[in-house]
Amino acid sequence: MTDHYYSNQPRTPHDEREFSFDLNGRAFRFVTDAGVFSRDRVDFGSLLLIETMEFPADASVLDVGCGYGPIGLSAAVRASRGWVTMIDVNERAVMLARRNAERNGIENVEVLISDLYSEVRGRTFDVILTNPPIRAGKDVVHRIFTEGHELLAEGGQMWVVIQKKQGAPSAWKKLQEVYSSVEEVEKKKGYSIFRAYK
Repeated sequence: MTDHYYSNQPRTPHDEREFSFDLNGRAFRFVTDAGVFSRDRVDFGSLLLIETMEFPADASVLDVGCGYGPIGLSAAVRASRGWVTMIDVNERAVMLARRNAERNGIENVEVLISDLYSEVRGRTFDVILTNPPIRAGKDVVHRIFTEGHELLAEGGQMWVVIQKKQGAPSAWKKLQEVYSSVEEVEKKKGYSIFRAYK
């Protein structure tokens, strides 16, 4: 069986490294490892989502598929009076995200090992953010959209970054089926940012 960044327990040998990255005008220091998504730098899709996303400072935010944490930790800086929950099925990624929250002095976050939404069912969020795990397959990605709808407060928003050649048209169609309205907020280098309202 091949190891993927969406594996629960990556068996790839550890190979930690550190880098600094500026996100929305704030310098972050990240530690990453083998077996997690985009380990060498913050990927373009996540970066575009971080630069585009908007929500109030007191928002309750959920980052789905948080990896080692760039989107969720940036969201926690933006939601300075709110709370950010970060979830990922990958245990290694979750441990890294917790370490990265601590090393960047970000306290308004929690990071949970969660198979999709298993650990946050019954909770309500104002905002859901996701750079979905495309390689996990369309069914998983579409479940993020449909099951996320149930966790959003009325009028809540789901923000999605997705590449055109990796399923943006079908994602757009699925979001339109589930949400009351959907808009393309940004488009750059083949990536789209969709905002869907409950």
